[in-house]
Amino acid sequence: MTFDRFVYDSREVTPGAFFVALPGEVTDGHNFIKSALAGGATGCLVRQDWVAQQSELDPGVAWVVVPETLGAFQKLTAYWRNQFSDLTVIGVTGSVGKTSTKELMAAVLGQQFQVFKTPKSINTEQSILPILLKLQASDQVAVVEMGAGYELGELRRLCGVAQPRIGVVLNVSHSHIGRMGSLENIALNKSELVQSLPPATQGGVAVLNGDDFRVKGMANVTTARIFYYGLEPSYDLYASEVEGLGLDGIRFKVHYAGQTRTLALPLLGKHSVHTALAAIAVALLCGMDWPEIEQGLQDRGAQVRLVLLPGANGSTIIDDCYNASAVSTLAALELLKDIKLSPEGRRLAVLGDMLELGDFEQEAHFQVGRKAVEVVDAFVVVGPLATLAGEEALRQGMPSEKVIFADSKAGAAEWLRENLQPHDYVLIKASRGSRLEEIVEKVRAAN
Repeated sequence: MTFDRFVYDSREVTPGAFFVALPGEVTDGHNFIKSALAGGATGCLVRQDWVAQQSELDPGVAWVVVPETLGAFQKLTAYWRNQFSDLTVIGVTGSVGKTSTKELMAAVLGQQFQVFKTPKSINTEQSILPILLKLQASDQVAVVEMGAGYELGELRRLCGVAQPRIGVVLNVSHSHIGRMGSLENIALNKSELVQSLPPATQGGVAVLNGDDFRVKGMANVTTARIFYYGLEPSYDLYASEVEGLGLDGIRFKVHYAGQTRTLALPLLGKHSVHTALAAIAVALLCGMDWPEIEQGLQDRGAQVRLVLLPGANGSTIIDDCYNASAVSTLAALELLKDIKLSPEGRRLAVLGDMLELGDFEQEAHFQVGRKAVEVVDAFVVVGPLATLAGEEALRQGMPSEKVIFADSKAGAAEWLRENLQPHDYVLIKASRGSRLEEIVEKVRAAN
């Protein structure tokens, strides 16, 4: 039998699909087998104990029965991955910036290679498995975003399936600290990528952000070759004279192997220099030449997350509400600061709650509140945690009329519609769970 695709979410089943019944935190995929069959699944991976409880099984369905489904699914995916011995897999992990880096890396590598990449922000141990089953013999390089933040060992298991030869670690920060408990545990979690790489004698390379001391220290736990990037001249690849050009991107000098080049890229925010350096590092390691690298870096389609939209009353919305941590929110405010305004324009920010920060939760929102005082002309906060940022802004001397404590997303949207002016720029940012895209839609609709 042949199957069109592998899925573990019964809502995604299409005729001819193979359904994998995986256990979950809240429920069990076995509870949705009937729904999967109704959707047209022609094969199912199921547990032995579930089969034992059934009076009969549909004879028209291919039933694969195993003691434990996740492990079996991993073995199946690893088997398929092993069919492509010449494939170079690049694993990308870090607390923030994984998707942006993966997209830019794929755009650069695509100038020379047939590139396979994980789509969107799919990066968990389970969600990557059906994606890797789409690998084809024509693929030369695979860029795999690897999330980790649930438990120690998850990244090691994922690497056992994907078998990366190059591992890129971007940073270690407080994202998911509520689950992992400490920055040290997050660093240990991320280090599983470089620990899983082949040794240098077999081509393994750990690409490490030397500007993050926890990432830099991962050189001590891998036998792979070390390639540092960052802002220090001692690194293999480094940048200097970094300029933020607002919405026009960034400009900097990049140095490698005794050569210096000046790059002007359509990446938003000075923090994006690390995104560019990671992509450049991997491209160089894959043997690419500078003209191809520079062409790939110019791909505006690789800019993800942050989107510019027309807003109410002639304003511009900077929509960055997909997710948020202290690091990414401070970077977004720095970008807002770099935007060159017309004489009558203003900078505004709407902040929702930043979630899953554990004991760092309060300090993270205080940091954002202090930064807002430096940058914005009006600061709108929505949610109990974001309120902490607004209160800190007041303590730091921001006039009370410039800090708006919205009682709801609808209230924040109403304030924006009434107060935004032509040439204003408004940043809207929060963790995904805050769903501030509802504000974006309401303010866009008024335009």
